[in-house]
This record gives sequence, structure tokens and C-alpha cells, in this order.
Amino acid sequence: MGDCEAAQATELVRALRHQLHDMTTQLARVERQDVTTMRKGRASAMRRDIKEAQALIDQLQRRYLNGEERTHQHPAGRQRSGAADDCYISGFTESGELGR
Repeated sequence: MGDCEAAQATELVRALRHQLHDMTTQLARVERQDVTTMRKGRASAMRRDIKEAQALIDQLQRRYLNGEERTHQHPAGRQRSGAADDCYISGFTESGELGR
């Protein structure tokens, strides 16, 4: 495994964590609302998505990052891996979300 693969995995883990945070915030909001059948189904689907995101993060860390996240803080507050500066990492926007 090369530095570019580790850098890509690090960026993907960061983007997944950002998305995971958004999903858990949204789930908490849904759970605070009335408990209707439609909202129960939505909350259940969100829990499955959250569990899947957590599993993907764990798999990426085990496979590419040896169980740790190799990142450091840049002055602007954006997390990046050192190897990412030398590699082309496609598909991510500046905010860390996966581009379409």
C-alpha cells in the first residue's frame, strides 16, 4: 500500500465522519419529534445508515491506516494527511463532502 492510498483513505474517513455527524444530528432531531409510523421508519433507516458509515470507517482504518487516523491539523483548521498534498484525491469538495 502506498502513501496515496493511505491519503485517500484518510480523506474518505474524514468525509464519512463529517457525514456521520450530520446524520446523527438529524436522527436526534427526528427522534425528538412526534413518534409517528413514518418518522419511526425514517429513524430506523437513519440508524442503519449510521451503522453502515461507522462500519466503513472501521474497515478503512483497519485496511489502510493500521487502525489509526494519520492526520494532522493544518493552520486553517482543515484536516489533511501529509501524503495527500502529493497525491490527487478526486471526488471531495473543499468542505470534505463527496462531490457528485
